[in-house]
Amino acid sequence: MNFPRINRRHLLGTGLVGSWLGLIGASASAALATSSDTPKGHSPHAAGSMMTVGDVDPASNGFDPHSILTDWDRGVTSVDSDGRTVREFLITAEDKEIEIAPGVLFSAWTYNGRVPGPTLRVTEGERLRIVFRNNGSMPHTMHFHGIHGASMDGLTGAGEVEPGGEFTYRFDAYPFGCHLYHCHSIPLKRHIHKGLYGGFIIDPDPDLHPDLDPQAIAIARSRQHGTPENAIWQEMVMVMNGFDTNFDDENEVYAVNTVAHAYAKQPIAIARDRPVRIYLINITEFDQINSFHLHANFFDYHDHGTTLAPTSRTIDTVMLCQGQRGIVEFSFAGFEPGRYMFHAHQSEFAELGWMGHFEVVA
Repeated sequence: MNFPRINRRHLLGTGLVGSWLGLIGASASAALATSSDTPKGHSPHAAGSMMTVGDVDPASNGFDPHSILTDWDRGVTSVDSDGRTVREFLITAEDKEIEIAPGVLFSAWTYNGRVPGPTLRVTEGERLRIVFRNNGSMPHTMHFHGIHGASMDGLTGAGEVEPGGEFTYRFDAYPFGCHLYHCHSIPLKRHIHKGLYGGFIIDPDPDLHPDLDPQAIAIARSRQHGTPENAIWQEMVMVMNGFDTNFDDENEVYAVNTVAHAYAKQPIAIARDRPVRIYLINITEFDQINSFHLHANFFDYHDHGTTLAPTSRTIDTVMLCQGQRGIVEFSFAGFEPGRYMFHAHQSEFAELGWMGHFEVVA
């Protein structure tokens, strides 16, 4: 059957998102709800003017966007002969069908059965070993945004793994910051877009920076997972992504952590008097720029997370190209409780899935 060539703008203009996606393999409608037909339990104000109808079952998907927010993979640690901490991870690539919006199925390539892959969280200076097994149908790699040797770069001839094969990436964790990893096999845009990416966070170790002043040391310790200073913060990872469901090199669905409108239907609970830190990563394919906008508040931003002092202060919107990332920090202290929206400030991205709320509670 030959389908008409319909892009995302046609979908928005005609309200045919659900019916068109149904034609290309979705098992149920993903029609967009208006404020007059919002599902029971979701107020028109919370839903906005457009939102996907229904829910995605995390159990069927094998991952939950709300769990992904704080599900840090710390690996397994040991100590080598030099007394240095070695942190080891096992990552497996596999083909898997996932649901990205209610009734909208996507044939993904995954790391550890989820999109995004596990958020690897390590400490600056540790020796890393990432055992990568390819159980998928295509050659794949893991390319890490960080500092390492050429033989560990995750390219063809430097860590690419054929189906059924295995490779171990070995390098030290530098520099500290908010980073990512992704497949670098060819064609690159398909290997990334199909779901082979994840967060890679390196916490700063102030002991490696003896020249830091007391204030900088306190900031560094606040970003070290497991410290008392870190426990004060409400931390989460948000991976901005999109999905081309009809192979026209345009995304029909946008999201944070894969499932459209997941955080609009079930807002993220925030304690009003504790600061918030978001590890924000853009890996959206087919669009040059994505963005994060916070309603009714402002934030400080650390570009790439490689500085302890903010690179931008008191902003409410930040733009990121693909592969760009950073740390967003803000507080709702003194604010009235309630729902505060966040979304991409490209309106069609928000309408097609990239929109959510923080539920601020006293």
